[in-house]
Amino acid sequence: MYQFNVPNMTCGHCAGTVQRAIKQVDGQAEIKVDVARKLVEVRSSAPEQSIGTAIREAGYENSLIAR
Repeated sequence: MYQFNVPNMTCGHCAGTVQRAIKQVDGQAEIKVDVARKLVEVRSSAPEQSIGTAIREAGYENSLIAR
């Protein structure tokens, strides 16, 4: 499982955009989003770099905080 800090994620729309971006990388990914904490948890077999890149390409800066 990966945990990403996504500091510019501020609302439900943002959360949905991030989730869709991750699903494009791994359609089977399990995703939990906590907008208040600006945290995205992802259980996926895809490399964390691919997930981070997808989130960035969707318009959201992010950093991996746990693996």
